[in-house]
Amino acid sequence: MIRIERDRPRPEVVAELLRGLPEWFGIEEAITAYVTRSADLPTYVATLDGRAVGVLVLEQHEERLAEMYVLAADRGHHREGVGRALVAAAEGDLARAGTAYLQVKTLGPSHPSPEYAATRAFYRALGYQGLEELPADTLWPGNPCLVMVKHLACTAWHRPEVGGG
Repeated sequence: MIRIERDRPRPEVVAELLRGLPEWFGIEEAITAYVTRSADLPTYVATLDGRAVGVLVLEQHEERLAEMYVLAADRGHHREGVGRALVAAAEGDLARAGTAYLQVKTLGPSHPSPEYAATRAFYRALGYQGLEELPADTLWPGNPCLVMVKHLACTAWHRPEVGGG
């Protein structure tokens, strides 16, 4: 059974998992940046039999907007619900805290990659929609970035009354 830990930043887990996925995270400078930044961000770790098999790092940009800064699942556990469990835990916590939108950035579809086509399909299956593809070099050197977003059903947030007058 997959267990989700929401404790503290776990940069060592981020490093181990990202380095095990060179098709997605094959640029050492990018891995180093993810690991360094993850030391200061909320982290969800999926464990199976006491071993870390997935990680999701969140970044809260403003009160109602957060980002999945990085998400990775051990290759041996792809398609076993690790990513889904991590995203569901984060979405639930964020919604309860009043976050309205969760975004994720991934390689844009204008760059051919079967791995990232599967990644985009994963996010779409979870309800994320492509908002905008940023051209190569706008955010990532040599690569286009697709910004995907999902509206969360917030339990701690409500729309202010709209009145006439």
